[in-house]
Amino acid sequence: MKNNSNTMVIFGGTGDLTHRKLIPALYQLDINGFLPEGLNVVSVGRKHKTSEEYRNELRESVKKYSSRSFTEELFNDLAQRVEYFTLDFDTQKDYDSLSEFLNKREKEGKPENRLFYLAVSPDYFGKIVDCMEESGITGGSGWRRLVIEKPFGKDLESATALNSSISRVFPEKSIYRIDHYVAKEMIQNIMMLRFQNSIFESIWNRSHIDNVQITVLEKEGVGTRGGYYDHTGALRDMVQNHLLQLLAITAMEPPKSLDPDDVRDEKVRVFQALKDCTAECTDGNVLFGQYDGYRNEDKVPEDSRTETLVAARVQIDNDRWRGVPFYLLTGKALKNKTAQVTIEFRKMASLASDLKQEPNILEIKIQPDEGITLHLSVKKPGVIDEMVQAEMDYCQSCLYLFNSPDSYEKLILDAMTGDSTRFTRWDELELTWSFIDSILRHAKDNVIPKGYEIGSDGPVELDSFIKSGSGKWWYRNRTSQYEYNL
Repeated sequence: MKNNSNTMVIFGGTGDLTHRKLIPALYQLDINGFLPEGLNVVSVGRKHKTSEEYRNELRESVKKYSSRSFTEELFNDLAQRVEYFTLDFDTQKDYDSLSEFLNKREKEGKPENRLFYLAVSPDYFGKIVDCMEESGITGGSGWRRLVIEKPFGKDLESATALNSSISRVFPEKSIYRIDHYVAKEMIQNIMMLRFQNSIFESIWNRSHIDNVQITVLEKEGVGTRGGYYDHTGALRDMVQNHLLQLLAITAMEPPKSLDPDDVRDEKVRVFQALKDCTAECTDGNVLFGQYDGYRNEDKVPEDSRTETLVAARVQIDNDRWRGVPFYLLTGKALKNKTAQVTIEFRKMASLASDLKQEPNILEIKIQPDEGITLHLSVKKPGVIDEMVQAEMDYCQSCLYLFNSPDSYEKLILDAMTGDSTRFTRWDELELTWSFIDSILRHAKDNVIPKGYEIGSDGPVELDSFIKSGSGKWWYRNRTSQYEYNL
């Protein structure tokens, strides 16, 4: 990995994301031997402190947040690569000083490649990029890549403006827009399950599938994020990125290859086939909910109509999926934390009128359990013919004891190696924001969110939301089958 040696410049080095995710991910990559040999880290923050003080803070963060055991020797191997640099995001001369600092290090033999990671509020994205360009930080020899966290805009107009600002400095191939959810192990497994198993790919279409359910549910409320969340809501916060990316991965055509652009081209074709919402289509096809007590959360207005739950029935207008509803559901303060993709297959014609038959169900479980379960109808042992459900189960959590790599491990390594497969291309964002805007235009301001109790399954209206196949949300039947002693 010597060709991928680089200086990783983290803007927001003292922030929560850096301490909870980025540095622990680097530590875990180092443990497994995946860090480029010459990697160096320059953490940029507004607070004044020495590099030694900063490393001591990182030690505590790694102890607290890393999923791997902490050892002083391994941490010191990472810590010696890390330096801290004080910078005010609004002060151009600080960027000039950072440029001089980086140039001096490179003259001393540090890597000339630079990976810029914006672990800051989106309000600073454009400002930081402009100041970096003016100071010359983005120029010079070696490659230059920019990693950006979500949210990328709040609608199509703001996303377009932000993209225009950033792409003026960085070409599209050098912009790595993170959706950490896409890097989860079982989401990546969806493509392998489909495209490497002929028994699934041959029936992965409207002739055999009745509906698809994509659910990402959380037990926690908005907590301390009330001020941010009330200007965003579940539709922008979760559906625009996580759920629509899951939809694209589930519904895409087989790519020509695993080349990043071939994979992302197929996702784009799915988004192009999404039917935009009109005033008529939102009626009965989009449901907003708000948990009781949301308006009492910190920095949330007493009259807020922001949704904390969204259910949507969407259609993909292409030959593979025409007529198959995709049900999307996400929400906060619910009974269970769970994420999964559920494929409900069409029922077979019954051999006898008295045989009770359930549809075949394929569950791709993303969290908290990781695995795949296929539900089959089989004959119950006995002297009479009676059907029961049997499960064929692949429990990844059991086999690997939750040792799947963290999403940020994969994404940071991919950015360093130049693999953009798991990152969002601009044309994907443009299409998903256009779709979300179509819902916002016709539904958001005209619909009062349905109330639901904290710790429940959501609004009662969800019970009759699915109007195809068995008419039920399959995630509700789930219980964790396994106990772990970790």
